[in-house]
Amino acid sequence: MTLLVIGLSHRSAPVSLLERAALAPDARGTLLRDAVAATGTGPAGTGTTAVVEAAVLSTCNRIELYAEVDGFHTGVSELTALLARHSGVALAELQPYLYTHYEDRAVRHLFTVACGLDSMVVGEGQILGQIKGALALAQDEQTAGRLLNELFQQALRVGKRAHSETGIDRAGQSLVTFGLEQLADGRDVAGWVRGGRALVIGAGSMSSLAATTLARTGVAELVIANRTLERAERLAAALDQDGGPKARAVPINAISVAAELALADVVVSCTGATGLVLTAPAVANAIRERDTPLAVLDLAMPRDVDAAVHRLPGVRLVDIESLASASADAPMAADVDAVHTIVTEETSALGAARRAAHITPTVVALRAMASDVVAAELARLHGRLPDLGDKEREEVGRTVRRVVDKLLHAPTVRVKELAGEPGGDHYAAALRQLFDLGPLSALAAGTPERERS
Repeated sequence: MTLLVIGLSHRSAPVSLLERAALAPDARGTLLRDAVAATGTGPAGTGTTAVVEAAVLSTCNRIELYAEVDGFHTGVSELTALLARHSGVALAELQPYLYTHYEDRAVRHLFTVACGLDSMVVGEGQILGQIKGALALAQDEQTAGRLLNELFQQALRVGKRAHSETGIDRAGQSLVTFGLEQLADGRDVAGWVRGGRALVIGAGSMSSLAATTLARTGVAELVIANRTLERAERLAAALDQDGGPKARAVPINAISVAAELALADVVVSCTGATGLVLTAPAVANAIRERDTPLAVLDLAMPRDVDAAVHRLPGVRLVDIESLASASADAPMAADVDAVHTIVTEETSALGAARRAAHITPTVVALRAMASDVVAAELARLHGRLPDLGDKEREEVGRTVRRVVDKLLHAPTVRVKELAGEPGGDHYAAALRQLFDLGPLSALAAGTPERERS
């Protein structure tokens, strides 16, 4: 079995392609179900790849499919085809921008992502919630088994360790904060938004973070617009506390959004819509009578705000594409180097543990075989010496078992140690070959059943 990750991110693909390839929430579950349903068929009905487990990590700047497969090359082909089919981007167009990692490199990649080192804003902690959500979805869809459950849970622990043991939080901030800093264009964000009016479109995790950030920085009035009004009202009620902004909720429709746009100083939009939420004509009409500038932050993927809005006089638009450009040359800090060290340590430790675990079924099979041989030989001895007393029989049995245990102790302990090193699986194969254990039985004993959560 092989651990694979196939994906694309802001580091490998243009934002315009990421925007087109973005997976809607419903599409993520369908992708996972199709991945494990394809077991044994291979891409387009060819090959014999089995996708045993699958999880998808989809954020505003990455789409990654993690899977346990029983063949590397056919696994890459099948997962790539699945991503193309569910993203709606043609395989020929998508493939040049995809990256592939397997085994220890896949583990290292996920740990790097979890620590925020691969984020658009280095060090941001929001990715931990997104990884947790990816695992929860895979568990709900019953596509996360022992391998992915352990891998993603360990990634969360590594990410938390990086934030608690280093100053990585100082190396970056959330995408919301970074976006607001870009909108402020060198001004102090708190001073810039304090006392103003803000409109947040959407009530999901990113929009909630945006609303909370704006409330903390001192806006006087905060409006939450969402298709599900009840969810917007809950968020507004949570923010409309003593000392906080006056917060209220409105539904997303042309009339209410236009009215709020005319009054807002700052707009942050992050919905799951597949089409534009704010078109250039709609924004132009809404701000026609105003004489103050409007700042718009679009954190959605695909975009919520028409790119043509940036050409409107009096409007400043910052979106995912401009954020990627602004953060591309961010300097690496000493804290980032410290996190890289943590990632290396944790990757090595998990890799050694996984390789050592692979030898266990072979060691168990070897000891079981030895036990069967001892039992058979003792039975034959008792048949030849029927007059042997019970005390003598017990002593002979203990002696034979002790000899076998001593003979097996050193090689089994040593092979477990060697198995933790790169290429350690060869030692398990050697044991199976030398003692004629049979590769299928030993491997089957070590294949984890899919855990249903």
